[in-house]
Amino acid sequence: MTIVLVLLPLTLLLVGIAVWAFFWAVGDGQFDDMDSPAYRILLDDDDWSTGADSSAPADGDDADGRQAEHDPEDTEDDPSPGGRQ
Repeated sequence: MTIVLVLLPLTLLLVGIAVWAFFWAVGDGQFDDMDSPAYRILLDDDDWSTGADSSAPADGDDADGRQAEHDPEDTEDDPSPGGRQ
């Protein structure tokens, strides 16, 4: 019977923490938009760019975003990994 004296206050404390956490989450806006994250998986990756990927230059672009000049003598099937030497 003495265990009830320990478990009852512990249960009330845990329920109180759970109710406080729920109202804190509602007040913080955690439940404002429940539908958009589910539809985000259906959209193309081009629509959602991350900060790290958007700063990287595209293939053939210089670091400042300009198109790199193409060398007509440079061939794609050159077997040396570093290009012509």
